[in-house]
Amino acid sequence: MKTLPLGNSGVEVSAFCLGTMRFGSAHDETISSRMMEMYIEAGGTFLDTSNNYAFWVKDCTGSESETFLGKWIKEHGNRDELFVATKVGFNTPAIGKSLSAATIISECEKSLQHLQTDHIDLYYAHCDHRETPLEETLTAFDALIKQGKVRFIGASNTRAWRLEEARNVSAQNDLAEYCCIQQRHSYLRSNAGVDASVQLEANADLLDYVAARDITLLAYGPSAHGTYTKMDQPLGGSSAGPDSDARIAALKDVSSETGATPTQVVFAWMLQSTPPVIPLLACSTEAQMQENLAALQVTLSAEQMTRLTDAGV
Repeated sequence: MKTLPLGNSGVEVSAFCLGTMRFGSAHDETISSRMMEMYIEAGGTFLDTSNNYAFWVKDCTGSESETFLGKWIKEHGNRDELFVATKVGFNTPAIGKSLSAATIISECEKSLQHLQTDHIDLYYAHCDHRETPLEETLTAFDALIKQGKVRFIGASNTRAWRLEEARNVSAQNDLAEYCCIQQRHSYLRSNAGVDASVQLEANADLLDYVAARDITLLAYGPSAHGTYTKMDQPLGGSSAGPDSDARIAALKDVSSETGATPTQVVFAWMLQSTPPVIPLLACSTEAQMQENLAALQVTLSAEQMTRLTDAGV
């Protein structure tokens, strides 16, 4: 699998990141293990989890994904070959939304225990918790880096202007900076005025910002909940309208021209964007994993990239 730079961190990570949100909960151990095996057999090493995955599943507490990964990695003895990312911020209902120093430090210790490791490669602020001063949050992250418990930090569900505030706080106080942002992002765009709730979309402002500041964008929800596998059905929800109609038409054309599925074209479009966007894979079947991984073999021409990017109103 090809690799891409992770912002200005100096390291490269797999071009596809494996999302493990449902591993050990909605996906049983057999399915979860098979998805891990297929991804790693394809050369992938970048794993994504969180300290609250997946408390909303019946009989789950929120440590299931991290615990599954810790057990699987220990059994396979390949921790040094992997790049493991987890998150703090939304947390479990018992703790509540928080990015206080105390929460970050205590939740980091729990994540290390669940993952059965002595360090987290990438630790995300899972949300923008404005009740906590940025200096407090970033100082706590910086302390974990100095202790060797965390290598790099990233943000998620955060607006561009808040990323810039965080960058300034880090620069002024000689603290570690966010090297990446994980945001909801796909080819189809939500209509203006849609309430994104806590899952913020990578809008034009953020895309412009990350390009200017050398911050990598990681896209969660890149397949738009399976929308691109149902291209013959009317589009509903927050993306329905003329903009999406035009983008779907362009997507269908490029899919036909390349012989790739629409989902594969979307992933290829992200990887070949400037700067590249790293999609998070969320697979529950071998067929899904095979289709997604095959997107790495899809090459779009400059004209096709422009047509896809410029489609819409």
